[in-house]
Amino acid sequence: MELNQYLEMFIEESKEHLQSCSDNLLELEKNPNDLAIVNEIFRSAHTLKGMSATMGYEDLADLTHKMENVLDAIRNEKIHVDAEILDVVFESVDHLEEMVMNIADGGDGKKDVSQTVAKLKRIESGESIQQESAPSETAASEAAATTTVLDNALQLEYDDFEKTVLLQSTEQGFNAFEISVTLNDGCLLKAARVYMVFDILEKNGDVVKSSPTVDKLEEEQFDQDFKVALISQTDAEELRSKIMKVSEVDNVAITQISKDLFVQSALGESEASVESAVDEGPIAAQVEVKKEETNQKTASAKHAASKTIRVSIERLDILMNLFEELVIDRGRLQSIATEVNHSELNETVERMSRTMGDLQNIVLTMRMIPIETVFNRFPKMVRTLSRDLKKKINLEIIGAETELDRTVIDEIGDPLVHLIRNSVDHGIESPEVRRAKGKPEEGNVTLRAYHSGNYVFIEIEDDGAGINRERVLKKAISKGIVTKESALSLSDKQINELILASGFSTAEVISDISGRGVGLDVVKTTIESLGGNISIESIEGVGSIFSIQLPLTLSIISVMLVEIEQEIYAIPLSSIIETSIIKNSDILNAHNQKVIDFRGKVVPLIFLDEIFNVPRSENNADEYHSVVIVRKGDKLAGLVVDTFIGQQEIVLKSLGNYLTNIFAISGATILGNGKVALIVDCNALMK
Repeated sequence: MELNQYLEMFIEESKEHLQSCSDNLLELEKNPNDLAIVNEIFRSAHTLKGMSATMGYEDLADLTHKMENVLDAIRNEKIHVDAEILDVVFESVDHLEEMVMNIADGGDGKKDVSQTVAKLKRIESGESIQQESAPSETAASEAAATTTVLDNALQLEYDDFEKTVLLQSTEQGFNAFEISVTLNDGCLLKAARVYMVFDILEKNGDVVKSSPTVDKLEEEQFDQDFKVALISQTDAEELRSKIMKVSEVDNVAITQISKDLFVQSALGESEASVESAVDEGPIAAQVEVKKEETNQKTASAKHAASKTIRVSIERLDILMNLFEELVIDRGRLQSIATEVNHSELNETVERMSRTMGDLQNIVLTMRMIPIETVFNRFPKMVRTLSRDLKKKINLEIIGAETELDRTVIDEIGDPLVHLIRNSVDHGIESPEVRRAKGKPEEGNVTLRAYHSGNYVFIEIEDDGAGINRERVLKKAISKGIVTKESALSLSDKQINELILASGFSTAEVISDISGRGVGLDVVKTTIESLGGNISIESIEGVGSIFSIQLPLTLSIISVMLVEIEQEIYAIPLSSIIETSIIKNSDILNAHNQKVIDFRGKVVPLIFLDEIFNVPRSENNADEYHSVVIVRKGDKLAGLVVDTFIGQQEIVLKSLGNYLTNIFAISGATILGNGKVALIVDCNALMK
């Protein structure tokens, strides 16, 4: 049976189970006596173990099995949860995540986890020696099944040859078993589970018969259970134990085949036929009810399954690229319709534009992913950091359901990690310092996300020490980031944002968490490359708020089209404050820089024809200039152009591998008339 087809599903499901383990472990730490949480973690670990073994990742399965043993001891109250045990289980989950990521990257999922395994074994054996060895819930259920199965009647029908083989094997000292395996209702990989069960059976004996046949089992043409006749030297209890380790196996019933059982089975069939002729009332009713219940369950399961499907990101990217081509063609059609001025053509193009607008919303929505996929990693990270730094920190997450385009989600994870580490390390004080300041020992870090217009805002807020402005200024001056003279005129907000400068770090001690000279400039660069910006508010002794503003999507953007000579440029609307017409007499000079007075602020002018070396056909001595006022954080600038064309939605296309690092150009687009317009990167112009 080919298992590669299940690899993608295995990776996704493994990540989900590990995330569930992490979330529930954090809950267990708060409520160590809540065994319901332990059961949830155990179920996730048990499923992961079975999936890993099915796919052949033995290291992954083995570590999960050892972790599962500890969890089993906890839920059976042999071990009491404490911080030391949780640390080891968290460590196990970290290793499992690394193994799964290795598999996702094309690796074999192998990792040396002998030290962690040794810790798990010590926890398991050390506690079990001190406690009375009461049979666990799992062991008890296995024993019950083993004792009851031997009284069952045979359920498979055998021909004479099969009977002879089974009976002769028992006479020669072998065990002949009829094994009934039941999978749980939610099992998605039924064929894979069957494959693993058969793998176990074939390693422990010879399969004589199966129902349904092997072909139908591989094609998943069965409900939830199947039966197998096996000849083996292994005893029933050991066989059952091995099969029960397969994920999503609900029950295993084993009947030992004997000559007497064949006779009883034959007599039972004849008696049953007589009884059914006399009285089939209650039994038939029960059968009908069970059948109806099964049909209802199947129908509801099919209904639930039809609500969602998994689609690979590659397919969504292809769909997005095709839609982008449609947007370009829509612009072309609108341009032609305007030139031709045909009423029916105009009407058709307008209707098509409305339909494409709806389609655009659906396509973009399909690419939207809840930001919780990024946020989920932070609770465990904060727990680890707080223990390393000997601090008490509570992380609160608000708005994890807020959705963001997948391309932005892929990029925002690392900057958020850096900002949260910064809040934990630099922001939150030690318990002793907080007590001395009259604060609670436990510090709070809040991670918040919300929509506003066409943007998503992410805020990291802490109630820590805030930013020490004098210390920041001193460090900035010593690093040459600002001069002593210019420092005098800086506002509080500008001083706060000095910590975003390249190479800036106020850490006194170099650690794994911060202080390596790789400051928050990396965060700022990444966020600006996504078309966003970051701002900082801080009150010393009270706390800080880092606020990130990001566009909902990066592929289709609204722009203002402008013209310089015969060349057309696109300026993103997200950067524009307003447009204006100025006279030559409005232009002033300050420090060899042309500026204008814009609503009481001195705004520098940037002449795009000079930036992009646009050849002028004649001396440009116009009395009036068209200016686009753009913003980057608190900075303003006026982009001087020849004329405004108008607003338009365009598709952002990269310039390819041959045209990389073009100054102040972030990409290009194809307009309705077939011309190419370059997209201006306002952030680069204002550095």
